Amino acid sequence: MTKTRKSEPSWAREADEEWAAVVELRLVLDHDAPAGLADEVLAEAHEIVTEAGLPAHEVLGAPEAYARAVAAERISEKYRARVGTDGMTPGERVSAALCTLGFIGVVLCVLRWIEDGLWIGVSWASVAGCATVVLAALLVAVAFVARAAGRIRGMWGFAAGTVAAVAGGSAVAAAVPGERLFHVPAPVLALAGAAWVVGAYLFPDATLDRWFTPAERPGGTDDERWLARLAGLLRGRHAMKAAEARDHVSEVRQHLASLGDGTHAEDVFGDVEVYALRLSEGPRRQQRVARRKLYANAAMAVIILTLLSDHLLDPQDRTSPWTLLWAAVAVYWIRSVLKEWRTLRKAESAP
Repeated sequence: MTKTRKSEPSWAREADEEWAAVVELRLVLDHDAPAGLADEVLAEAHEIVTEAGLPAHEVLGAPEAYARAVAAERISEKYRARVGTDGMTPGERVSAALCTLGFIGVVLCVLRWIEDGLWIGVSWASVAGCATVVLAALLVAVAFVARAAGRIRGMWGFAAGTVAAVAGGSAVAAAVPGERLFHVPAPVLALAGAAWVVGAYLFPDATLDRWFTPAERPGGTDDERWLARLAGLLRGRHAMKAAEARDHVSEVRQHLASLGDGTHAEDVFGDVEVYALRLSEGPRRQQRVARRKLYANAAMAVIILTLLSDHLLDPQDRTSPWTLLWAAVAVYWIRSVLKEWRTLRKAESAP
């Protein structure tokens, strides 16, 4: 999958530019289009519209309908089966998490530079503390990626690793000497964070996707493994409740039993990822997606508010740039929670 973006076509009419923007937006938001597809589609549409000499709406129809037609024709079921409720594959989620972590590091270095000056003191305690925070953040991110990939046991394994990393790192940071070893220019650390972001962005998503896909066993006829994978995909990738996922797996198991020995799940139902997608589609999918987003944003808002309250309780920190930063972030996440709550209410009230 390519991450590069082609140059945008130059539309002759402002109305055509708006039409193209709506097509691109619908492809990304409604149909989880793979990277590069919208650019390719709009380049072809631009050529058709230019040759016709007419507005895009007259030549190709309404942008929403055109986006639906393109998605039905050019986004395969196999690709949609690999995409989670957030519109990303596991590899793309890893890249996004790593880029976000690096960006946060750059911002913190710049803020530290502005507040405390050019040089940042380094000690064994600070190294242990920073390493603990980075490792814990990575493990949490990978835990969520494992869940989105349907690896529920892997998610709990990474969660346990996070607890162990925080406990061990905190113990090490408290035990090692806190004396300054040397000083590092803040811009150097900021550049290191920027290099991290670039490296995470350029790393192939397909390679990361393979890391989270279970390897096939010889013969490919292990029905229990297929059923366990189905349950994991329904719960993790498609945001089904555990009871609902168990019901689907039970129905599949009963159907296989009715067919008798020698019949295997993959022979009857096909690729497990595609079958999980088919089971997840329907009017309730929007509710599940909205509920998951609401829970995720609410959890993040609680974390941010906890960090903000810690700064507000310290009289020396109340007017610092850090407190203002946490306050702005808290407002953003609270608004996100309210937005997702309204989306969920709308989805639940839809017929």
